[in-house]
Amino acid sequence: MKMLKIYNSLAREKQAFVPITPGSVRMYVCGMTVYDYCHLGHARVLVVFDMVQRWLRASGLHVTYVRNITDIDDKIIKRAHDNQQSIGELTARFIACMDEDAAALGVDKPDHEPRATAYVPQMLELIGQLERNGLAYQAAGGDVNFSVRKFPDYGKLSGKSIDDLRAGDRVEVDGAKEDPLDFVLWKTAREGEPSWPSPWGNGRPGWHIECSAMSSELLGKHFDIHGGGQDLQFPHHENEIAQSEGAHRCHFVNYWMHNGFVRVADEKMSKSLGNFFTIREILKKYDPEVLRFFILRAHYRSPLNYSDSHLDDARQALSRLYTALKAADAAVKVEVEVEVDWHEPHAQRFKQAMNDDFNTPEACAVLFDLAGEINRQHSSALVSQLRGLAGLLGLLKRDPQAFLQAAPASDGETSVEHIEALIADRLTAKQRKDYGAADRIRGELQAAGIILEDGASGTTWRRS
Repeated sequence: MKMLKIYNSLAREKQAFVPITPGSVRMYVCGMTVYDYCHLGHARVLVVFDMVQRWLRASGLHVTYVRNITDIDDKIIKRAHDNQQSIGELTARFIACMDEDAAALGVDKPDHEPRATAYVPQMLELIGQLERNGLAYQAAGGDVNFSVRKFPDYGKLSGKSIDDLRAGDRVEVDGAKEDPLDFVLWKTAREGEPSWPSPWGNGRPGWHIECSAMSSELLGKHFDIHGGGQDLQFPHHENEIAQSEGAHRCHFVNYWMHNGFVRVADEKMSKSLGNFFTIREILKKYDPEVLRFFILRAHYRSPLNYSDSHLDDARQALSRLYTALKAADAAVKVEVEVEVDWHEPHAQRFKQAMNDDFNTPEACAVLFDLAGEINRQHSSALVSQLRGLAGLLGLLKRDPQAFLQAAPASDGETSVEHIEALIADRLTAKQRKDYGAADRIRGELQAAGIILEDGASGTTWRRS
C-alpha cells in the first residue's frame, strides 16, 4: 500500500498515500442533487469513485465510503413546485432512478449514503460553532453568512486569491452581505418553502454547509480523501474547507481528488448548449458495461470526450475481451476459478498502473495484452488473471456469450429470437444446398451488425 500515489488537488502534485489510521481509509464524495435524472457527468463521478474504493479495498485497506444525497436546495424546490408535487415525492422518485442507473453501471452502494435533510441538527451546530469563532454573522435579511475574509486560508484549494475574486464571479451578490464574497450558511425562511427552526429563525441550510456537516458526522473532523467533479473545486469544496477548518480548527482533508469534465464534441457538456445526455438516454443505445468501460478507459483526471463513435469504439474493444474469454471457455471446457496471482507479470503491471494515481488506461491496456495471450494459448491461468484483474475495475463479470449477444434497449429489430430464426433458416438452406439463400441470410445479418461464426459444433453469433 505504500506504493499508492494520489494526485492531491490541494498540493497540486502526486503524493504517496498515507492513511491517517494505518490500514483504514475514510472517503467522502459529493453525490447527486436529486431533482432530475442522472447525466453523463454523474455517471463519471459514480464510476470513478467506485473504481477508487474497489482498488483501495483490493489493496487490503478497510474503507468507509460516504457519498451523500442533496435532497433540499433551490432546484429541488423549484422542480417540485413546477411538477405540482411534494419535495419528498420528487426526491424519492429521482433517488430510485439514481439507484437504478448506478446499479446498471455496476456501481457498488457506498457504506453510508446520508441525505441532507436528516443532518440539519449537525448543520446548525456547525453554524453555531462558526459564529462563536467569529466566522459567521446574521445579515439584515435574516440569512447567516460565512465571512470569507476572516478565514486566512481561503483559496488554498482552488489557488484563487481573495483579492483576485470579483464580486459576482460564481458568487451570489447580495447587498445584505458584509462582503460580496461571503456565502450563505443558513437561508431565512421564505413563503411556501420548507424550513426548520434554528437560533437564527426558521430557515433551511445553504448547500455548502450540508457536506461539511455530513462528512464530519460520519467520518470525523479530519479524514483521508474527499472527491467529486472538477466543477465542485470552486466554490463548493473551497467553502467546505473554510467551514470545516473554521469551525473545528484542525486540518479537514488530506487528499482532494477531482475527476475531469465531460465534453461533447470538445465542448463542456451543459444543458444550455443542448449537448446534455442522461444515463438513461445513453443506455437506450449502449450496454451499461460499455459505458462503464468508456469512462474507465480514460484517466479520471483527463477530459472525457463523448460521442457515438467513441462509444462504438468502446463497445468493439470490450467485445474483443469477451471474445477472448468465449474462445478460451470453449477450449478449456472447465470452470475457471477467478483468483489473481499478483506475482504474475501482467498483474504486476496492473498493480503498478493502479498505484500510479489510478491509471486505468494503462490497467486496461494490461487487460488487452492478457486477451492477446489468451488468444494464442487458451490457458485457464490467464483466463483467471483476466477475469480477476478486470473484476477489480467492475468489468468482465458476465458470461461472454450473454454480453456478445446483448442488444441495446432500443434495438427491437435484432432480437435474439429473430436472429436465431434466421440462423435456422440459413441452416435449412445449406442443407438443401441453396447456398445463395444461405449467403443472403448471412449478408442480411451482417448488415444488421450480427457476425456469424461457423464451427464444428454449429453456428454461434455475436454483435459487431
